[in-house]
Amino acid sequence: MTVRSNATPWAAAALVLTALLTTSCGADRSSAPGPAANAPSATPHGYVEGAREAAEQQSRLLLNDPGSGSTRVLDLITGKVHRTAPVRNAVRLWTDGRFGYLHSPGGTHVVDSGAWMVDHGDHVHYYSAATRDVGELPAGSRAQARSDAAVTAVTGENGRALLYDRSKLEKGRITPLRTLPGTYAGAVVPYEEHLLAIAVNGDTTELVVLDREGGRVAAPDVTCEEPRGDAVTRRGVVLGCADGALLVRAHNGAFTVDEIPYGKDVPAKQRATVFRHRPGSDTLTAAAEDAVWVLDVTERTWTRVDTGPVVAANTAGEGSPLLVLEADGSLHGYDIATGKQTARTKSLLTDGKRAAAEGNAPVIEVDRSRAYVNDPEGKKVFEIDYNDGLRIARSFDLDVKPVLMAETGR
Repeated sequence: MTVRSNATPWAAAALVLTALLTTSCGADRSSAPGPAANAPSATPHGYVEGAREAAEQQSRLLLNDPGSGSTRVLDLITGKVHRTAPVRNAVRLWTDGRFGYLHSPGGTHVVDSGAWMVDHGDHVHYYSAATRDVGELPAGSRAQARSDAAVTAVTGENGRALLYDRSKLEKGRITPLRTLPGTYAGAVVPYEEHLLAIAVNGDTTELVVLDREGGRVAAPDVTCEEPRGDAVTRRGVVLGCADGALLVRAHNGAFTVDEIPYGKDVPAKQRATVFRHRPGSDTLTAAAEDAVWVLDVTERTWTRVDTGPVVAANTAGEGSPLLVLEADGSLHGYDIATGKQTARTKSLLTDGKRAAAEGNAPVIEVDRSRAYVNDPEGKKVFEIDYNDGLRIARSFDLDVKPVLMAETGR
């Protein structure tokens, strides 16, 4: 792999984050020093066995070529590429921030990227460890996996959902916990020590809240027709429905639901069905053929930005531009409030028309300072500084076609 760079990233961010991490974590220590605090053998705050803690985000890209099965993990800090077990015919790649779930007809392969973040609310910890293959889940290409710190819920095409012990995944073992009763539409989402699901009851699909044993603890009396798409934000969990979205929140053990309708009838092909966003952001995007929906979770509002044919979309939120990879192969920046285009790159895709037509189209991954766009036919990944007119900061030449891509460590 060759890395081409137009700048030296990360250095300034590392200094700032080092200061923040030192200051924030210091607040967790007792103000009255004692033997436990001063003893050399005391376990450091945030310590994770077998992992290295860092002051900066340890971003890595999971990459897969379904044709050859070649799977790689690209370390965005060092530029090094790690090989993992081949996974042929994968159709989707999802990540929970550390683990990658490669869904193929023969099962779902789990890869530990070796990079993750732990959010303590007032500060975060960043970790890195060795990349490794964890194993296979008995779930086909249309299964959906969702995780929190305790469990991974895998919902199959038949609507049945299984729970796995996520702490055991961290140790390299796949350990099933239980099969949930009932059948569900869409993904079962772990949230606030519970599970959110759209239960199928005849012709009705209703929102239910389950405990970790699968028992119903709440049924908010809200239906969700044709559920598609979900996202976990700091404001709660967003679930896409035919007429808009539901925002589910938890407070003191109670769950509330806000409906966020489109405000008008939207044809099926123009609805938001797959949400993309920067982890930690409350601004969601969803491509809709020749436009992009932007959902401001804080304001509970939808904005439709007319862009032309869309290959992929994403945004960092919080005043950042809407990033849209269009059918011409170039990345476009839009002001979300006005809908006006603010920047544009040269074509990043070797074969833009092919990418737009195929099911496994390129994606845009976004973190706090950079965006990443994969060019499968060109065997490249581009790093974009979206705060500097979509400047190409680095490009990575690979030995595989990065058809599927997901970022971890965030």
